[in-house]
Amino acid sequence: MPLELKCPKFLSRLRSAFSKGRNGHNPPSGFAQTSILHGAHHFRMRDINVVNDGEMHITTTLKEILTAYPMPGRGRLDALPKHPDMSGKQAEYIPDSRQPEVEELCKQESSGPELVLCIHGPAGIGKSTLAAHLCEEFRSSGRLAASIFLGAFPTDSSGPATIIKMIAHELGSMHPRAIPKIAEAMDRCHGTSLETHLQQFILEPLQSLNHPEPFIVIIDAMDEWKDSPTFLKALASLNPYSHVVKFVITDRLNPCVFHVKDAENVSIYTFPLGPISKEVIKTYFYKHLATVPWVDGRMAHPPDVEKLTELSGGLPIWASTVIKLLSHRFDDSPPHEILEEIVGSRRPVGGGDELGELYRNALSRLFPSSEAKRQFRRFMGATVALQEPLSQSDFSMLTGIPLHVIKQIQLALSAIQTRCPPPGSEKMVHPATVLVHLSFIEYVQASTTESSLAISTFDSHSTLGLSCLEQLVRLPPSSSSVTHLRDHQRYAMKYWLLHVFKGTPRPSDQWSQTLHCSTLLKLTPETQRQWGSLFLQSLKLGDVDSTMDTIDTENGMVSILSGLDKPLRTSGEDQWGFRVACLEVAVRIDDGDATAWKRLGWCYDARGERTGNLQMYEKAVTAFRHVLRFRTELHPDRAESLGGIASALQSCYEQIGNMDLLSEAASLKREALDLCPAPHPDRSRSLNNLANTLGSLYDRNGGIGTLSEVISLYREALGLRPAPHPDRSSSLNNLANALQSLYECDGDIATLKEAISLHCEALGLRPAPHPDRSRSLNNLANALKSLYECEGNVKPLNEAVSLHREALSLRPAPHPDRSASLNNLANALTSLYKCEGNAKPLKEAVSLHREALSLRPAPHPDRSQSLNNLANALYECDGNAKQLNEAVSLHREALSLRPVPHPYRPASLQNLANVLLSQFKQSGGVDVLDEAISLRRERLVHCPPGHRYRENVVSGLWQVLVKRHEVTGDDRDCKEIHGLRAELDAFDD
Repeated sequence: MPLELKCPKFLSRLRSAFSKGRNGHNPPSGFAQTSILHGAHHFRMRDINVVNDGEMHITTTLKEILTAYPMPGRGRLDALPKHPDMSGKQAEYIPDSRQPEVEELCKQESSGPELVLCIHGPAGIGKSTLAAHLCEEFRSSGRLAASIFLGAFPTDSSGPATIIKMIAHELGSMHPRAIPKIAEAMDRCHGTSLETHLQQFILEPLQSLNHPEPFIVIIDAMDEWKDSPTFLKALASLNPYSHVVKFVITDRLNPCVFHVKDAENVSIYTFPLGPISKEVIKTYFYKHLATVPWVDGRMAHPPDVEKLTELSGGLPIWASTVIKLLSHRFDDSPPHEILEEIVGSRRPVGGGDELGELYRNALSRLFPSSEAKRQFRRFMGATVALQEPLSQSDFSMLTGIPLHVIKQIQLALSAIQTRCPPPGSEKMVHPATVLVHLSFIEYVQASTTESSLAISTFDSHSTLGLSCLEQLVRLPPSSSSVTHLRDHQRYAMKYWLLHVFKGTPRPSDQWSQTLHCSTLLKLTPETQRQWGSLFLQSLKLGDVDSTMDTIDTENGMVSILSGLDKPLRTSGEDQWGFRVACLEVAVRIDDGDATAWKRLGWCYDARGERTGNLQMYEKAVTAFRHVLRFRTELHPDRAESLGGIASALQSCYEQIGNMDLLSEAASLKREALDLCPAPHPDRSRSLNNLANTLGSLYDRNGGIGTLSEVISLYREALGLRPAPHPDRSSSLNNLANALQSLYECDGDIATLKEAISLHCEALGLRPAPHPDRSRSLNNLANALKSLYECEGNVKPLNEAVSLHREALSLRPAPHPDRSASLNNLANALTSLYKCEGNAKPLKEAVSLHREALSLRPAPHPDRSQSLNNLANALYECDGNAKQLNEAVSLHREALSLRPVPHPYRPASLQNLANVLLSQFKQSGGVDVLDEAISLRRERLVHCPPGHRYRENVVSGLWQVLVKRHEVTGDDRDCKEIHGLRAELDAFDD
């Protein structure tokens, strides 16, 4: 029987105008067909009647719609990663339990400019349940683009690109008209940046829908995904498009405080989610306690409900777990005894262990004997490590746990499940994260958990990895296709690498003692080659036979594992987890294989460059150091190994600022340069690499000697790269930038002119569409602006403006450097206004600064700079009251973003004081003058005696104090005025 749905009243303000045009008019002819397709996300794989407020009544099926209106590329959509079926998995949403929060979140979503709305709060507070509720609300309004629940599947091998493609699959499934654009992205995005993935897989498909309101992408449990900071950082590229798409994410922590460097560039609104009110929890208990199968009339009473409400701490997970425990007959204890035990607890939720005591009591009842606890640890450990669901029988064959024991444990653990398995998969064994709350997994993994209940993730992977290897040993020789294998065999072929990597020690003396090592030694060469083919089949990596032909299968497992690196690398970021597992196992099997160590080092280094993850760079350093063991002083590749270590060390320095890392990198690069004497073909690269590292040292310590060496190294590198060397433009650019830094130190105009000449040559070698042309344009323009400031000749300034215009045209939105180009062009135009007095360049500068500011929403690290620049440009205008008021407002916000000890706080204090004094001249308000005095007093604190700007700041404060005395006649400042005057006289002496 079809189900009738009616849009809730609550969603009236969120609904899209499906039945009317954008301007509220009736739709044109043919709109009915478009609206059906536009609303296809309403339909599931069953009949549904949609009642649209009495205006129209449609009875159809999704199949009929897609048959009548076929979409190009729909078949290809199925090639994208799919989100697991969430039917029946979500925890119960207590009606109206979060109504105030939902109202506030929807208000913020509707009116706020932020791209991301982050709901954060502790474990068990109900973030996932709220996310699921918001999904249904936005789905009903036609605005849900996709929903990803990261806790519903293992994310160990799911990189950011995989999740983006999963979002695209969800998007195409709900909005078929977006499929052609998604299909285009599948053709164009191979090997591209995450920013490009976001633009082409999500932004452009949504833009093609031409919707009047932004679509919503909901991503739950970001804290359960190790790559979430990288994904969040990449989202900054979509900041200008919050009118097209917005992201609602949930996380335990506030990402503005706890996530990685550069994540602050994302336009984000954070919403702390607090506990559910006592009244709601109490109502929940009264409702569900009435369904408990009490014995002999021994049921819960109001005092019990009061105590349970107090103990819950407002955590829905605690309340729902209590009801499950009371309703689940897992031993001979009647419900009232279990209730007495829970109510007797004196430890409220919210302490250090949160749900720990409840879980401990539950597990003690569920698994009372030592043997039962042992089997629980065995089962739970396997499911914690499990990567894909398996049938009970296949799970039994893989792990060796008897089938009847698996069924008993699953039945017992259903008492603490927070999610139900998808319909039809009740006889499957799922990864632990799919069915139980993360807080339960953390409890059994915690070091404080009693040993009879605790599990180790490392040991769990070790055990499952060994089980997989045993399946490999027993693999029938005739099994040439994964379709001929049982599910547990297919699982073993695909995942043994991952489990062995995560469950064995790397050092050779420890690895050699493991059963994994001895089991791998049992594999025949034929079985090894057979596995390689089955592994590639399981990952669906193109033509398996052709790929296997390129891999050396004659020299053992290490050769096969190293050979798999290339097809895994070229297949994209999605396979990074398997790639690193191949190489990690390879170096375990043969600790002396320098090639495998080198590939592992570059694998980690590339991942670090892509994600900004310090741990990846540290792992790269370790791998490259292993390579260096085998490359003695006379080895031809020693310089390459030294460079690999140095590069990774410098990347670590850029993450944490430890000077020891940078110094070691410089030392290693010096040694590498010594190994590349002229005419070594890599000498120019070594010269350039050492100069880059020394340049970072100069930036840190400012030593002129270091800068001189940098210039010398760059000059020699340039001499070794005559035209038409492909790297000549880079050498020209590097030397020019170093000379410009020298000019800023010594003011020698000849140095600046040489830098300009080099920048001109570099630009000539980077014609459009060279990817670095915009950078060369920007660098040359900045150098010409410096020349104007030195000589006062307007010609270089006009040329700088022209170059900045071209650079800006090469950086259309969402180019990450567009805001910088807008800022640079605006600053050059402001200088042109000051030179010529023509108001037109100033008006354009104001407009450009406004656009730059819009691309730097809070908490962008350069927002205060844009606020300051726009305020200064407005201050330069004709000075009407409206512009002055806006300038004051902008300077106030800039100052708030520059707290002590921000290096630009003194400048903000000075700028705001100056604008306030202009306001005082117009209005005569003493309160304005008082604030300017307060700001200049703080400015003086930042200029202690001996500071080069001390005299100017003292003079400025003295002048405003004298002005206030003249205006008010108040003598309270006389002592301070006399003191400042005396200090100024001392400067004159």
